Amino acid sequence: MALIQVNYCSKALFRTVPLNVILPADRFDADTDRYLQEEGQRYKTLYLLHGLLGYYNDWVSFTRIQKWAEEKNLAVVMPSGDNAFYFRSRTPWNDYETFIGKELVEMTRRMFPLSRRREDTFIGGLSMGGYGAVRNGIVFSRTFGRVIGLSSAIHLFDDVSEEANIGLFDNLKEASESDLNPVVAAEKMFAEKRDVPKFYLACGTKDNLLEPNLRFRDFLLQKGADVTWDEGDFGHDWDFWDLQIRKVLDWLPL
Repeated sequence: MALIQVNYCSKALFRTVPLNVILPADRFDADTDRYLQEEGQRYKTLYLLHGLLGYYNDWVSFTRIQKWAEEKNLAVVMPSGDNAFYFRSRTPWNDYETFIGKELVEMTRRMFPLSRRREDTFIGGLSMGGYGAVRNGIVFSRTFGRVIGLSSAIHLFDDVSEEANIGLFDNLKEASESDLNPVVAAEKMFAEKRDVPKFYLACGTKDNLLEPNLRFRDFLLQKGADVTWDEGDFGHDWDFWDLQIRKVLDWLPL
């Protein structure tokens, strides 16, 4: 298993961006004295997003994702999303939507032997990254076959007043009525009869985000989406996310 740090100049963000890539290309079988990667093999890939105040090293530092990805023969791409919630900001050179949903996928597929098939391409994240994964997984449902939201910060659009605003979202009322709201994005996806990804959603029962995540789960189920739900006696913490990322890898078609 190789852990590779990449720095490249993003056109969407107009700056050099860092990311980590877990790649199982160096798996070696001592019994047969050969590497296990087959000629021309392309790996199933999980694009994994960090939360607020985090960065691209979080998943490797605080979970056992590297060990488990190696066991599953899965490539994992972990970009740095700053505190930008992974959408297209009105400020210049902060088009995280294009970065996450298109550019990053295209760039890493050129750099590494990654599968180009939708059914082999997944997106997930925690908290802010859970929002980014759910929302972009829906918007780019033609790219991602499975979507994982852990303790997702999808509460921002609940009971919004006309005057409300919060940081990057400017007018939160307007944002709640646009496809920045995962419910609105999903309604559009269903109306356009696009391929619907399968969802894995989870939240701790001691987490303040539990109720918004339950409501979003129920909304998807009412629409007929394939949703797997899990919860546990945890708060908004890495103990829960470390446990969940193992369950996620067992849920993915690996």
